[in-house]
Amino acid sequence: MTTTLPVKISFSLPDGWQAAPPDEVGAPGVAFVALHPASIDGFTANITIAGQMRNDNATMWQIAEESVPRLEQAGTVEVVKKAEIGTPDIPGLTDSPGVVQNLRLHTTLRGEPLELLQTQVYLGMEDVRNPAQRAVLEFVLTAKPTQLHAVLDDFKTFLRTVRPAEEDHA
Repeated sequence: MTTTLPVKISFSLPDGWQAAPPDEVGAPGVAFVALHPASIDGFTANITIAGQMRNDNATMWQIAEESVPRLEQAGTVEVVKKAEIGTPDIPGLTDSPGVVQNLRLHTTLRGEPLELLQTQVYLGMEDVRNPAQRAVLEFVLTAKPTQLHAVLDDFKTFLRTVRPAEEDHA
């Protein structure tokens, strides 16, 4: 079932990407999916956006680590790299650092073995009315190793467009 984000954001998709209904493309539990039709090669590269409210003290590093056991339900997962990213990387969304995590997944698709690479970006936004609570947003690029070079710069461009949505003042 498609979910909603805990905060409103705006963003722009790079040319060549198109939005798709999460439930229809097998991505339940996310709020947004974009597909890169030009990359279809037994798997379509995609970007997903998900988020949740957190009221714990987990760091962005710990939150990123939570994705590994979740993904291991579909195959083996290797954390290739993890690093902190700052606001120059995503200038409009948050003043606090986030975490980028690169994973290698070995899974199956339609009974065939499949290797995928994932770049996950985790960002937190404190609730100004309740600092004990924060929204954590997860932006994920998933692609085959042969597709990554064609879509990674698009993902970085996409991330630079993410902003808090303007509040409606009616």
